[in-house]
Amino acid sequence: MIAYTMIGTNDVEKAEAFYTPLMTMLGGKPVEAYRSEHRFWFSGPSGAPPFIAIGKPGDGNAASVGNGAMNAFGAANRDMVNQVHAAALAAGGTDEGAPGIRGDDPNGFYGAYFRDLDGNKVCVFCVGPA
Repeated sequence: MIAYTMIGTNDVEKAEAFYTPLMTMLGGKPVEAYRSEHRFWFSGPSGAPPFIAIGKPGDGNAASVGNGAMNAFGAANRDMVNQVHAAALAAGGTDEGAPGIRGDDPNGFYGAYFRDLDGNKVCVFCVGPA
């Protein structure tokens, strides 16, 4: 079971401006108790794990993009997937796959992909009919 995931950044201030509206749209809540000058956190709607941490790597080296690494965030519905994807692009993210059905099941996986300001790949998705 995942307790938290970490997304690396080289600019905490810019990353916070990018991620805060997106996480809020998805029901995330800032976790001030874990905040530091190097890192900020979000919980799910209940305030419990799993958590998302976004910050500078602990070893002091530059954050870099992992080949094949991706963080995926569940959305309540397809409209929310569309909204988060659009907000990410408007905030400076780059498109890695427009919102749409993936696979053959029209009631299955509906997702959108983008890269954040540091190049980390992110998916927002839901499963189920429109």
